[in-house]
Amino acid sequence: MKKIALALIFVLAASPALAISRYNPLTMSCASVRAAIHNQGAVIFRYKSPRGLPLYDRYVRNSHYCDATDYAEWTHIPSKDDPRCPVLNCQNIDNLDGMLFVPQYQL
Repeated sequence: MKKIALALIFVLAASPALAISRYNPLTMSCASVRAAIHNQGAVIFRYKSPRGLPLYDRYVRNSHYCDATDYAEWTHIPSKDDPRCPVLNCQNIDNLDGMLFVPQYQL
């Protein structure tokens, strides 16, 4: 019994973690950026700003990939072929300034 439990522990430890994928959008087309988000639900994009500072954030397919107090809102990131590729990222629901309904945007 101990051998089975030990083997199970090793198998679980060796299995790949369900980590979020990280990409550089400046090496991808806008369609590829949006497809990566759509296919995986949530990804992290990391790139350099025009001033050379590293920028990164988490981008999502829709509000279901945000925390309970957040919602998905449109923003833009640079890609290889489009300096303003439209994507969604999570914003705090307090940013809605009293709107009655939370927008349900989908990528």
